[in-house]
Amino acid sequence: MGQIQWMDEVLKRKDQLLKQSFELLSIPSILDESTAGPGAPFGRNIAKALNYLLDLGRKDGFITKNFDGYAGHIEMGKGEEYIGILAHIDVVPAGGGWTSPPFSPEIRDGKLYARGAMDDKGPTMAAYIAMKIVKELALPLSKRVRLIIGTDEETKWRCMNHYFKFEKMPVMGFTPDAEFPMIIGEKGLLSFKLVGSLTTPNVANDEWILDEFWSGERINLVPDLAIVKLKGEGDVFQLKEEFQAYLYEHRLNGYAEEADDHVTLRLQGIAHHAFEPDRGLNAALAMARFLSNMRLDAEGHRFIQLIADRFVDSFFGEKLGIQQKDDRLGVLTLNAGVFRYRSGESQEIHVNIRHPLSTDVDQLIQQIEEMVAEYQVYITDIDHLPAHYIHEDHPLISILSTVYEQQTGEPAKLLTTGGGTYARVLKTGVAFGPVFPGKVETAHQRDEYIEIDDLLKATAIYAQAIYELAQS
Repeated sequence: MGQIQWMDEVLKRKDQLLKQSFELLSIPSILDESTAGPGAPFGRNIAKALNYLLDLGRKDGFITKNFDGYAGHIEMGKGEEYIGILAHIDVVPAGGGWTSPPFSPEIRDGKLYARGAMDDKGPTMAAYIAMKIVKELALPLSKRVRLIIGTDEETKWRCMNHYFKFEKMPVMGFTPDAEFPMIIGEKGLLSFKLVGSLTTPNVANDEWILDEFWSGERINLVPDLAIVKLKGEGDVFQLKEEFQAYLYEHRLNGYAEEADDHVTLRLQGIAHHAFEPDRGLNAALAMARFLSNMRLDAEGHRFIQLIADRFVDSFFGEKLGIQQKDDRLGVLTLNAGVFRYRSGESQEIHVNIRHPLSTDVDQLIQQIEEMVAEYQVYITDIDHLPAHYIHEDHPLISILSTVYEQQTGEPAKLLTTGGGTYARVLKTGVAFGPVFPGKVETAHQRDEYIEIDDLLKATAIYAQAIYELAQS
């Protein structure tokens, strides 16, 4: 067989790639435990998306298997060892402000818009079509190839934990869920909640009661909306004037609205992935900055001061005394992603930290506990994934680097990230695309998109990579 023109093979299947991407992207596969059941542990729509892909694989002649709705795989080839491509079909909540409906895929100016277009349904379909190209060309392989489909990547990774209870680890692999040329190292992921109970407030006449504070839906998202409900005998007109002045001064969007027994404040931020918290606009932190100058009931004041003293303008842990970095993975980052406060009941802040290889996690937690103790909250629900790093001289790195350079004509610069991908699940794995150098990363943002040309180019890269890895 002569030299394979991988892009030509992709272009032959362009219509199929787009059609099936549209169908997959149309399923709102957001975690919804209210519709969970047998075969659908994370909700009906996530199960629907998983079954869509498995049915597609079955019709195209692949071997497929469903692992109780937690995960599935699509497999081809023969051999004792296999190459793993780990992708996921769950997505984060869409949020508001989209130009077109987030689950009605639309192409505008050469870009495919939808929640999941970049993260990770578009790349998942690219990997699937890449496998199909290798299969249909009947290329000789010495290893099996398996597309492993996760369903809980955006939350707790219960899908991969379940899958690898039954299946052995691939000899090596990649996930199409980050950046090109290649990510060989990922920061450790530490998540926890700060919680505390509250008592019924006692207030003076000129104080406001912080009745409710709500912001954020996911710990791995910079929250783009904060809603506060204030009660009391304070001057409503003055409150509304001061809030509008604050919004104007800081070029923020929001409004104050008076009701029968309370005033509601709404402030709009800008969502972003938690691994770059400084690149979003955290609505909760902006709201707390305003409220920190108000006369609030004692417990409401303490909650706001906790946010202001320990999280506002502290995206790298400075105000908690945990800032650090190393030469391989860079600086620690901190995202406070979920805030819940209800007067007289409870308070919660959900925190996500991305840390370098050198971090002593036990010491980090101890330091945070000491820094928040005065605010009458404590740490609970700790979840940790260690940092991940593959050395530059591993054959996986050299093969994928060669493929990338041949397909793009550009050098394969090795990268690290604060993002968390399925690469860290693998004993030997990296993150490989789909975002090309210099392109905008739109994952977890409103109007998420992937450029059609980039999707096609990624498919060609994945097809050649699958072939080279499986016959090596």
